[in-house]
Amino acid sequence: MRIIGGKAKGTKIYTQEGENTRPTLDRVRESLFNILQYEVQDSIFLDLFAGSGACGIEAVSRGAKKAILCDKSKEAIKIIQKNIEKTHQEKQIDLYQEDFKEVLNTKIKEKLDIVFLDPPYKTDYAEQAIKTMLSKNLVDENTIIVIETDRQDEIKENLKKLEIENMDERKYGRAHLIFLRPKRKG
Repeated sequence: MRIIGGKAKGTKIYTQEGENTRPTLDRVRESLFNILQYEVQDSIFLDLFAGSGACGIEAVSRGAKKAILCDKSKEAIKIIQKNIEKTHQEKQIDLYQEDFKEVLNTKIKEKLDIVFLDPPYKTDYAEQAIKTMLSKNLVDENTIIVIETDRQDEIKENLKKLEIENMDERKYGRAHLIFLRPKRKG
């Protein structure tokens, strides 16, 4: 895997061995950032289930003001830390080894511009995260939320209960990207 664009373009990054993580493929990440290219600059970017940290690091490489990366796994955090150091982006990245609910409830104080959710498949963590972000006012109608999943129909059905709208969807093999935006209040 490598960083595809921006200041750290071409830098090879470390990933975890085994089946505990499922890194976002380079071609999916490239497509994601091509779609988000005008929104990334000066944004606050959240990579909530960070794995290798590739998406958050890519965001900072492409001009995000700050990236917040979170993963519960100690092994993932070690890999992310090595990748942050390798790309020289320590000053722009906040890294948390905690459960995503703890990070959303206690660590993030600013409004998020872009949120990338790639939780373990077969969980409802994306829906839980969106509910929490909405209730804590961490997102608004200008925030773009992207979910990477292989169970898009189930997630879209569950999200109908929330104040969120589907903007776009893309399919890349098994991976689906769902682009969402909180509904305007009032």
